[in-house]
Amino acid sequence: MMVLPPKATSLSAPMEQRAASNASGSGSLGTMDLKDDQIQLLEENFARTKQPDASTLMLVAAECGLSEADTAQWFKQRYAKWRQAEGLPPECGSVKD
Repeated sequence: MMVLPPKATSLSAPMEQRAASNASGSGSLGTMDLKDDQIQLLEENFARTKQPDASTLMLVAAECGLSEADTAQWFKQRYAKWRQAEGLPPECGSVKD
């Protein structure tokens, strides 16, 4: 049985809260540790485009030093969090309002 390390912080916590709760300077996305500079780059890119295309995702991943899969997962989770903050359902594609 594989034991995963405990999560240091969650994506749902505000960025300031994640930074404050992480004295070591790293954040968390699932089992992936993110450093403050990686989170900052990801957030800056998210502010520019909420759903990046494949080439943009590849460039962001390279800039942050992350895999494309990890970067895509971060954007997916961050987009769901943003939609909830806007009062929308976390998943796209449904008009239930």
